[in-house]
Amino acid sequence: MRPSVAPYLTVSPALAAIAYYTTVFGAQQKTIMPAFDGLRIMHCELLINGGSVMLADAFPELGYTRMALPGELVTSSISLEYATGKEVDEAFAKATSLGGKGETSPTKSFWGTRFATFKDPFGHRWILNGPV
Repeated sequence: MRPSVAPYLTVSPALAAIAYYTTVFGAQQKTIMPAFDGLRIMHCELLINGGSVMLADAFPELGYTRMALPGELVTSSISLEYATGKEVDEAFAKATSLGGKGETSPTKSFWGTRFATFKDPFGHRWILNGPV
């Protein structure tokens, strides 16, 4: 069963994002639907850290969504809660070694967690938390 709320990301190329999220977060592909053009992904559901993240390529011809623009500030973030602080460090290291831009390196937060943030190569911001 899916969580009550799950982010849906517009990201191009979606196949590259799927590979990135699989490598960084150990995502498991639950569903994938290629578009009729054979080049883009119409829908994909990934299981990440016990929750669902859905994504698709941009379809500008439909006019409803667009990808993040390089250098643009983000208006939302995806937050992952890990079982250990070590997992925060590992995910941040993988993410930044594969083209993610670190914003906050893993640190002990004032609210008592191991905390890090980064922007992935596709323009989406991720927040990582785990117990100290």
